[in-house]
Amino acid sequence: MAKRSLFDQQNSMGLYLRDPDRCAPPPEMDPARAQVYRDLVFANLSSLISGTFPVLVKILGDKQWRALVRIFLRDYRAHTPKFGEIAGEFVEFLACEPPALADGPWPPFMVELAHYEWVEMALQQSEAEPLLPGDADLLLDRPLQVSPLAWPLAYAWPVQRVGPDYQPDVAPAEPTLLLVRRADDWSVKFSALTPLAWRLLQRIDEFPELSGRAQLQGLAVEAGKSGSQEFFDNGLALLRQMHGEGVVGVFV
Repeated sequence: MAKRSLFDQQNSMGLYLRDPDRCAPPPEMDPARAQVYRDLVFANLSSLISGTFPVLVKILGDKQWRALVRIFLRDYRAHTPKFGEIAGEFVEFLACEPPALADGPWPPFMVELAHYEWVEMALQQSEAEPLLPGDADLLLDRPLQVSPLAWPLAYAWPVQRVGPDYQPDVAPAEPTLLLVRRADDWSVKFSALTPLAWRLLQRIDEFPELSGRAQLQGLAVEAGKSGSQEFFDNGLALLRQMHGEGVVGVFV
């Protein structure tokens, strides 16, 4: 029998490490040694990503979590070699709807819960710069911007409440709107958003050329409150609060 090329040996080993249930180790390799590598790769991957998703791990339990990691290792092809970005790849993998388990489906909130848990790590690792302090008196007269370290998020499921003791089967009628931001001390803070606050942040990204006054006037039209001074004053107070927290800034 002709000696196999190094590529063939490496390819066989890669297939075995990804899917040991269906792929044999390279015939040139001692099966016991190959199994050691197989177990190390799986354990290291599971350990690497489990710390980012502690709530999801608890909800799934060890058996389902191991099955999920095995599917990820077997089927997904990551786009980055950086260990710190593997958790983000895992979230993308979940969004592709992994195969159902033999003993039942995955939790319906699993994808959104994983994203919610990943956000904290992603913001802590972000290389984006915070907005420069600006003059709050210019909020109405200048175009606005949302800090790259402040993420308004919308979920169908109440992800901030989901845990081992609360696992809803049906999504509520209203979405869960959250603001996740990195503070000056690098801590990540989560807070609820009202629909109008969430829409205001969305509008700032959609219409970056508009002044703060135009943004509030446009928001009032959308809310059916055009011409309401109370609505405008409340909106300005919200802008000032978000400006003070570094969420919104003025283009200079």
